[in-house]
Amino acid sequence: MAGYRKLSRTSSQRKALLRSQVTALLLNGKIVTTEAKAKEVRKIAEHIIALGVKEKDNFETVKVTAKVARKDSNGKRVKEVVDGKKVTVYDEVEKEIKKDLPSRLHARRQMLKVLYPVKTQVEGKKKTKEVDMVAKIFDEIAPKYVNKNGGFTRIVKIGQRKGDAAMEVVLELV
Repeated sequence: MAGYRKLSRTSSQRKALLRSQVTALLLNGKIVTTEAKAKEVRKIAEHIIALGVKEKDNFETVKVTAKVARKDSNGKRVKEVVDGKKVTVYDEVEKEIKKDLPSRLHARRQMLKVLYPVKTQVEGKKKTKEVDMVAKIFDEIAPKYVNKNGGFTRIVKIGQRKGDAAMEVVLELV
């Protein structure tokens, strides 16, 4: 018996399909797909969420001084002339950053192997914004499931698809 479903695709197509569906599930909270795909996506998503829960608090905060460009009231960088050249003015700012411990860093890299980079549209504007999916897993999704040992997703059957009568399901985070 095989360890996974082939979904009538080559390995590269199958991997891309599963990666995109796992990313969509974790970004939106639920997806509609066929039953066979949902069962495969569920395995991967459960593993990623379990990694997030395990390594959720495994970091240390560090104070760092950073140079940040000074900006005017319009949000543009302030420049001054030095030796006949325009040079940007920088201010030193102290910031607190999260520094991952080795096991959390490994978990982050394991997640990045599966998840695609996500860009979302900013409401009311034409600009897109990069979403850090790993940070979302650690900060938003994992804290919900701290006291749970698995069973992070649910599959609900919604009926047959009109075109090919394949069983459609909703795969959602519990």
